Amino acid sequence: MSNTYTVAVLVGSLRKASINRKLALALAELAAPTLKLEIVEIGELPLYNEDIDVEPVPPAYSTFRAKLKSADALLFVTPEYNRSMPAPMKNAIDVGSRPYGQSAFSGKPGAVLSASPGAAGGFGANHHLRQCMVFLDVHMMQQPEAYLGGAGSFFDDNGKLSDGIKPFLQKFIDAYAAWVAKNAG
Repeated sequence: MSNTYTVAVLVGSLRKASINRKLALALAELAAPTLKLEIVEIGELPLYNEDIDVEPVPPAYSTFRAKLKSADALLFVTPEYNRSMPAPMKNAIDVGSRPYGQSAFSGKPGAVLSASPGAAGGFGANHHLRQCMVFLDVHMMQQPEAYLGGAGSFFDDNGKLSDGIKPFLQKFIDAYAAWVAKNAG
């Protein structure tokens, strides 16, 4: 019998109808039964400030950290803003990695998928996020890389995933499932 792994999914766009949120939900539908993908919301996290990260710790910080710590793996799905990850994603990384020495990310397998209506597919965001994860001891999946350009065409007016992108997403989530099985605690 195979294990079931809980995956904390962090979506870099805060819009409820964002392309990246839709992609995260599509990945959850395509995932093998061994993966349970759960979006962990990041929009309500106060900006990280060490001055407020003291007892009593803000409840949003505590809840977020607990969700990350209880997950077996991490999946980041993000757009690119100004050649980097959006501010809410960076803030979530800062909150989850603190207090220093108590990172909720450490030792977990992870992957990143970046998507943008533009041609570069979030390349800068993808690599900046990877750089942070290397420092935080997250074991990032290397292949397949996922920089999805032209993402505005991935869904029809009813929100249905197009057949054109579905094979790549299936390949990505299947590789991720194998990565998690190999690297989860």
